[in-house]
Amino acid sequence: MTDEIAPSEGKDEKVNVQVHGGSSGAVYGLGVIGACIFYMSRGTTTQEKAMGFLKALVWPVFLVKQALEFLEKE
Repeated sequence: MTDEIAPSEGKDEKVNVQVHGGSSGAVYGLGVIGACIFYMSRGTTTQEKAMGFLKALVWPVFLVKQALEFLEKE
């Protein structure tokens, strides 16, 4: 038994690759936009607005942290 791949003999075969379930990126993108608007609108100084932008990029961390804290109380 060998690990080599035998080349096809004179056949031009096309490989069709299908990717399913790509909508999670769109949901995350909309969440980032919404979080950016939320956090940046609450900032009054440039530094707070910049921090709001950074928070908008990592909003899932805050969501998971709050969910775990909620589940721990029960």
